Amino acid sequence: MKFSAVLPSWIVFLALAAMSLPARAQLADGAPMQSAGVRPDLLRDVGLDQKLGDSIPLDLSFRDEHGQPVTLRQFFGQKPVILTLVYYQCPMLCTEVLNGLLRSAKELPLQIGKDFTIVTVSIDPAERPILAEVKHELYTGLYGQPGAPQGWHFLTGSEPQIKALAQAVGFRYAYDSATGQFAHPSAIMLLTPAGKLARYFYGISYPSRDLRLGLVEASQEKIGSPIDQVLLYCYHYDPATGKYGLLISHVIQVAGGLTVLAMALAIFILFRRENYGLPGRDART
Repeated sequence: MKFSAVLPSWIVFLALAAMSLPARAQLADGAPMQSAGVRPDLLRDVGLDQKLGDSIPLDLSFRDEHGQPVTLRQFFGQKPVILTLVYYQCPMLCTEVLNGLLRSAKELPLQIGKDFTIVTVSIDPAERPILAEVKHELYTGLYGQPGAPQGWHFLTGSEPQIKALAQAVGFRYAYDSATGQFAHPSAIMLLTPAGKLARYFYGISYPSRDLRLGLVEASQEKIGSPIDQVLLYCYHYDPATGKYGLLISHVIQVAGGLTVLAMALAIFILFRRENYGLPGRDART
């Protein structure tokens, strides 16, 4: 029997298992969420250091959702990539991160698989591809577009590979072996097709406008529409907030340019009307 045929029961099983797991300490928007038994000193090692412009090691190896060995390089080269670091049995924040990303992706005029790729990597080396396959089936199914299964990948890997990737993107997390609990930040990262870190978005909600502009920029403006180019001129990414803010000076410049253009068009139309009217008046005289 194929795995997809028993997927609903697996999802139910994992959901019930997740409810019985102890809550794991995590960070959302910089605010620590602490569960009983998690040592406060662990949170000192947790955070997110932006490394904009740095390249990640594309030769790191993982297992994909089908258990096949892959390297990160296989997901780069043509399209911008959204990277998420989570773990699949997480009953709290990781699910919110993936759900928030899914909501934003569904609102975009861009499509997973066609315009950009998503790579989700588990930070728990104990997790196996069967869990990645469940997540892959669930989220690509909820997205509901034909290119999603080939454009959204869920990976597992060994601890050295996971740590190397986390360090490269500045994702600092901690594991308490005494309680079996993780603490980690909440964010997604945008990378260029060459594997360079372009943007960080914090929290569990990612406005579709910000994500859209980030993807257009990360693609080196090879995707998107002329409207996106105007928006990029009027909005500026703030690394401190992980959001795009309105640049008033650029908006004024655009508005001024449109006003001049409108006045020039009006003068041109009046001039043409006047010229067309002159021969008629001369002929009557």
